[in-house]
Amino acid sequence: MSIDENRRRGDLPAPLAAFSRILDVLAHVTIGLAGTALVALVVMMGWLVFGRYVLNDTPTWIERGATLAILAIAMPVAAVGVRERFHLSVLGLRESLLPGAQRWIALGCDALVGLFGLGMAIWSWELVEMVMNFRIPLLGISQGWTYVPMVVGGALIALFATEQVLRDIFVPEAPEKRGPAAAFLE
Repeated sequence: MSIDENRRRGDLPAPLAAFSRILDVLAHVTIGLAGTALVALVVMMGWLVFGRYVLNDTPTWIERGATLAILAIAMPVAAVGVRERFHLSVLGLRESLLPGAQRWIALGCDALVGLFGLGMAIWSWELVEMVMNFRIPLLGISQGWTYVPMVVGGALIALFATEQVLRDIFVPEAPEKRGPAAAFLE
């Protein structure tokens, strides 16, 4: 089957399909870990309330631990939003253009998101290295753990945006017709 036939049918080339399956697993693992962190956050908040109002002894470490849990949930799940295309998107200008121009704009936007994710991962890693010798007072762990979710989120954004760029190139359907967000456009 030729590349043009693949593009018309929407079939992915074998390497891109394999890459996409790997990213499917990675996205599911990310959501699973975020769900676990959310459960831990709820338990921590429950312990905080119990400690404060029942024991009259507020566990001080929970607030700082909750902050880390929120970061561990938000940053990687935001990256999954790039893959599933449920992130913020303004389509008015792009939809007013010709289909060929729409594809180029989508490709450019996805490439910029990927570059943003790569930059976020690199510069967040610099923050991790800069503060790794400092300890979070109430938890006793490295301050670097505050920025690790940004590194992970940025790397995932770069990976998922790379997949979107490749799909922009090889799949003829409009980008907003892919992923769960497509259901809201109909």
